[in-house]
Amino acid sequence: MSFLRRDFLKAGAAFSASAVIPSNLWAQSDFAPRPENWRTFQITAKLEIIKAGGSTQAWVPLPSVNEKDWFRTIGSEWNTNGNAERVREQKYGAEILYVQWGDGEPAPVVEVKSRISVRDRATDLSKPREIPELAAAERRLYLEGTDLIPIDGIVKQTSDRIVAGTRTDIEKARAIYEWIVENTFRDAAARGCGTGNIAVMLRSGYLGGKCADLNALFVGLARAAGIPARDIYGIRVAPSRFGYKSLGTRSEVITKAQHCRAEIFLAGFGWVPIDPADVRKVVLEEPPTNLAMNDPKVVAARKALFGSWETNWLAYNFAYDIALPGSGGPRIGFLMYPQAETGGARLDCLDADGLKYTIISKELTAA
Repeated sequence: MSFLRRDFLKAGAAFSASAVIPSNLWAQSDFAPRPENWRTFQITAKLEIIKAGGSTQAWVPLPSVNEKDWFRTIGSEWNTNGNAERVREQKYGAEILYVQWGDGEPAPVVEVKSRISVRDRATDLSKPREIPELAAAERRLYLEGTDLIPIDGIVKQTSDRIVAGTRTDIEKARAIYEWIVENTFRDAAARGCGTGNIAVMLRSGYLGGKCADLNALFVGLARAAGIPARDIYGIRVAPSRFGYKSLGTRSEVITKAQHCRAEIFLAGFGWVPIDPADVRKVVLEEPPTNLAMNDPKVVAARKALFGSWETNWLAYNFAYDIALPGSGGPRIGFLMYPQAETGGARLDCLDADGLKYTIISKELTAA
């Protein structure tokens, strides 16, 4: 067993799962996240390689975000019949559990337990504050293009059209957000969270996808407009307290609850939470499904998700274009799912026949 623990700042009162207010007691029109009590969760991920052949290795994302106002990574521990080490991707600081098994191990397995504390976010965009400017290196990092999120060509052309006539970064960001909400749609047939290849989306004119597509599109268009922006890759860990079935988990099993979100940096406000992809998720999936844009549930989500998040969600990392340590295979655009290789071949992280994993979330009582 290996163990990692950072200094833990007391997170205030955390609620047990049984203390969460039933979602049917919340009105959707009251979807207004606010930074109140911190909540603490334990997330357990178990990964098994079903058809190992030759040497095998795996990469499990670890929570590696620490933001004093809304997210605290407390620590992770793991058990495995292989050799495991925590590695840190240098450019974005993503932490990964890297596990290796020898040729003779017929049933590679690893279990990771992580603890986090979270609370909701809300930014009052009518009241700028004294916020330090973004450091020059960080500003450059979150304005540059990536493999899947270029900021030139059709992305720049589209961004320029959307923000034409706006003056401030808030106006530009709002214009991009509203354009995505109006012009994209959630494609239920997209595998996993989508691919995030925004230039292909724009060139094809097919603006359907899931969170890794729609929120990446927001990030790319914002960067092309000169606004620092980033995706945050994670997973939902609890039901929505505001009654939204589509914006939370339905049980402790969260294996397929991955979700990425977006942030922009605005002078006078700092990093601001954004999530147009979840607005389109409400439209498609919120009961009774296929809602109209003027449905009160959609209107409330659209208003809230420019500037606030309900943080029933774990943030793994901000990383793009990741070269998995020890792998000779291609880079991955983002790390939100466990990854594995056996016999030199990359396994499909969405195919349980070869790469089986289960992720469980439990809300913890206060210490």
